[in-house]
Amino acid sequence: MEYHDNRLCISMRELVDGGVMTVSNYKQLSARGRIDVVRRGGGSSNNYALIAVSSLPDAYQDKLKEIYPDPSLEVLLAWLDANYEVDQAAVAYFNDWRNQCGHDHATDAHVKEYVTNASVLNACIKLYNNAKAIQKTMGQKYDWSMMSQAVEGYRMKTGHTLPASMLRFRKKVNEYQRDGYQCLISRKFGNQTSRKVDYRTERLILSIAVLPNKPFNTNVWELYNSFVCGELDVYDPETGELFDASEWTDKNGDPKSLSESTITNYLNKPKNRLFIEHSLDSYTTFMHEQMPHVHRHAPEFSFSKISFDDRDLPRKLKDTKARPKAYYAYDVTSQCVVGYAYNRNKNVDLVADCFRSMFRLIESKGWGCPAQVEVENHLMSQWKESFLKAGVLFPFVRFCAPMNSQEKYAEPMNGAKKRRVEHRNHLGIGRFYAKDRHYRTEAKKVFDEKNDTYEDKQYYTWEELIADDIRDIKEFNNTLHPNQKKYPGMTRWQVLEANMNPTLQPMDKSVWARFIGEHTETSIRRNSYCRVAYKDWWLSKTEVMERLDPNNYKVDAYYLTDEDGNATDVYIFQNDRLIDKLEDVGTFNTADAEQTDEDKEIFVNQQKKIAAFNAYVKKNAIATVGISKAEQTAHEEAAPPPPIELPPMESEQEMEVSYHISDPLADL
Repeated sequence: MEYHDNRLCISMRELVDGGVMTVSNYKQLSARGRIDVVRRGGGSSNNYALIAVSSLPDAYQDKLKEIYPDPSLEVLLAWLDANYEVDQAAVAYFNDWRNQCGHDHATDAHVKEYVTNASVLNACIKLYNNAKAIQKTMGQKYDWSMMSQAVEGYRMKTGHTLPASMLRFRKKVNEYQRDGYQCLISRKFGNQTSRKVDYRTERLILSIAVLPNKPFNTNVWELYNSFVCGELDVYDPETGELFDASEWTDKNGDPKSLSESTITNYLNKPKNRLFIEHSLDSYTTFMHEQMPHVHRHAPEFSFSKISFDDRDLPRKLKDTKARPKAYYAYDVTSQCVVGYAYNRNKNVDLVADCFRSMFRLIESKGWGCPAQVEVENHLMSQWKESFLKAGVLFPFVRFCAPMNSQEKYAEPMNGAKKRRVEHRNHLGIGRFYAKDRHYRTEAKKVFDEKNDTYEDKQYYTWEELIADDIRDIKEFNNTLHPNQKKYPGMTRWQVLEANMNPTLQPMDKSVWARFIGEHTETSIRRNSYCRVAYKDWWLSKTEVMERLDPNNYKVDAYYLTDEDGNATDVYIFQNDRLIDKLEDVGTFNTADAEQTDEDKEIFVNQQKKIAAFNAYVKKNAIATVGISKAEQTAHEEAAPPPPIELPPMESEQEMEVSYHISDPLADL
């Protein structure tokens, strides 16, 4: 017997040679699905069929027990051998432990011993948690006595040092599940008996230091001494358990008092400062100030990555006393602003307008589609499964983690634009809490019943703020690139144009129009045009009508606009299928005396459209047919066939009307 996929199995040859069943019985049971063949035989001599022992009928299992009288311990050892694997986490843990306590003569032999013990315990716990494996190897329940015997028998193979006693082994398993790898280390290592501030005392000091009111070091010293003197109760807020002050005594039974300098030294240990900050700070504060961050460098080519981010403009509006919301798109390589939009609220329209702004720039310059965009989760998540899904519009898309501003490359670019251009061009750029006086703004306090109202020195109109910011963007794009060693004398915009990624793919305007363009519902009129944005747009060709659903001329028109809001590219969809890109043929002056060359050209183009329509209709004209009743032959009159019941049919007059179709071009 052996294990296959954690199941006890027996080979077909063992069943037959052992007299458990015949070959014909095996074939019948296998064909009828009465036994579970977990591996088919054939191919080579080593590839033999394996049958799950638990799937054998009771009669055959009884015969199998006669061949293997008491296979439990042997089966258990086989299971341990099949499921034993070196715990790599234990290897890292005990190697780190050896490096930290090298002065206590910890050696590689100790590391190997503890790793082996942890690996054996992992296998035992795995069996304990696997109900099916317990039933196959031990019966109905976990037999600790049998397991301790198996582990003892496994000692020669692995060299573990786990206790042989069943009770001590069971206790060690419980300690391992509760305390982890620490319980496997001998107490001769890291013994703190002689220390005045042992591990428990140090952890108590740290627990007092992370009280919600954030006590000073002096307060921590006072609270600790009050506790060890019995003047203060300390308890676990989760369990409500009171700490016993008698456990913090010296050899003479006196309270283990500590000096203020001792407690201050322990609180100021770098590792303890880290733990204290983690407990007291919010997640975002700890992440931005304590947690390690990645180190990165910008890509080599422009448009390899575009980073998006929102911001509030520094100055406020006259009418609402609020700040306009802006959304920017930065090219990471050149640091240029390649898209911008403004709104009074931080909403979806703000994001869509920013994408439209970037599209208009790309379209005007003839550039390719950006290879990657870096966006935030707040407003962009609704498009996660549409056009911001990797491969739909952009080959790569990265969604930054919420509340992690340092991840977005656009975040420091907002600061660079503010410091480099805005602070120099305008008044009131900064924050009231800024440490540097150059960036500190002053506000006038209003002494009213709320006593919490402040007014800025100056407010602005919407038009002023937006116009100023657009001028700042253009000035920022034309400032020198900060990496002058790599790009000597080049501005950000020059770097953008000179280093465009050569592998960029052309933009699929239909996808851009579908997701960020304007939308309107319309219908195809006279088989030739649609009314979109107060203008008639012609179909590219009449054959487009073949793509429409039966009896459905309604379509969804998506179109892109220029900076003046005029439609430039119009695409029609039906049931999420692209039907056609419409064309703006234009209109011509009907008065010959006023016609220009452009009017004549438009007239010719419209006539071409009409001629193409007539050619399409003529090419697909329906041929007419005539119908008449079939004449009976003489044989049929002599021997009429038996009557057959047919479903009701239309009258002859109705049949003639429905089948006698006139030429549709006869009236042309």
